[in-house]
Amino acid sequence: MTGITDLDLLLREMRPLLRPGDYVYCSVPLEDEGWLALSPLCTFREDEGLTLILERDAADRAGLAYGPVMRCITLSVHSALEAVGLTAAVAAALTRHGISANVVAAFHHDHVFVPAPDAERALAALAEAVPV
Repeated sequence: MTGITDLDLLLREMRPLLRPGDYVYCSVPLEDEGWLALSPLCTFREDEGLTLILERDAADRAGLAYGPVMRCITLSVHSALEAVGLTAAVAAALTRHGISANVVAAFHHDHVFVPAPDAERALAALAEAVPV
């Protein structure tokens, strides 16, 4: 199945879903091999270390430091990796409501991490991004 590239169709079909649980961003040294046991939702290797996005409870159990507690909103539309404008439209909708966002693009969907207290407002803001 090929992902969708048409922006209007992506916005009409994105169906934002709030995932259960709280998520945090942590960083561990690149040579640390114990992170796999934490079952991160996502990882990204940077020069400074390995970024983990994982459930807050897992970070707490491992004694890892983290910043703000986030919630994850999955845009349940199969967006193509080469689609143009979806991230910008989502960011613009959230910006209008003063909500910060960290977007992670995966193969099938985009996932938007927003501060936990703003999660419900973020869902409402994303509903406004749908073209009429």
